[in-house]
Amino acid sequence: MKILICNDDGYQAPGIVALYQALQSIAEVEVIAPEQNNSAKSNALTLHAPLYVQRAANGFRYLNGTPADCVHVALTGLLGYRPDLVVSGINNGANMGDDTIYSGTVGAAMEGFLFGIPAIAFSQVDRNWGHLDAAAAQARDLVLNMASQHLIGATPWLLNVNIPNLPYEQIGHPKLCRLGRRHAAEPVITQISPRGDTMYWIGAAGEVMDDAEGTDFHATRQGHIAMTPLKVDLTDHERLGYWAQTAARLRPALAADPVPPA
Repeated sequence: MKILICNDDGYQAPGIVALYQALQSIAEVEVIAPEQNNSAKSNALTLHAPLYVQRAANGFRYLNGTPADCVHVALTGLLGYRPDLVVSGINNGANMGDDTIYSGTVGAAMEGFLFGIPAIAFSQVDRNWGHLDAAAAQARDLVLNMASQHLIGATPWLLNVNIPNLPYEQIGHPKLCRLGRRHAAEPVITQISPRGDTMYWIGAAGEVMDDAEGTDFHATRQGHIAMTPLKVDLTDHERLGYWAQTAARLRPALAADPVPPA
């Protein structure tokens, strides 16, 4: 089994080191990760600047780009082969609810999924790497279980996995969850720079709004691993019928106001 590992905290982050050490015992593993912290970069690609690949002393390779850049470059030429699985993380903090939209950890895994490869984004619920070895061991166990069920290297899928910061034996079994929801973010923070200019800092994430049973927030609060299957299709399928009626009403108005000839 061949696994590509990426993250958004940077190639020197403890989370990616722990994940590499846990997975190298069960697979052939390559790490290609961002040079710097790229949290909240989502699926961003660098299109207007060159990307450079360097190799660190520990053998990891890193790019001066985003998490999605790393996976994209790896899969379109750098690796020279097609991995069976793309794994992203372990992130320093949760990626649950609305946060998954912004997450560079999820963005890296999603890039693998877009190339037709099964992918998993791993995050710890709390920051500061508490019980990181336990989280890495749980990630290894999940990958092994997926492999034993012949789910790796076959049809592509995308999983978002959040692991509580607990000792290994206290972590509950994975629960299949939907994404919860947060309230809007806290207000922007303003400061005055030494030159007298106003600076703006994005505020903290909002409080949890939907943490009902069945959500990722609820599962992790109970000590379980939250596992959520994701998809890329953003179409609002439930409201296609409504918008079809709206589009039908728009057509006569557009027809009555034709574009004048050039």
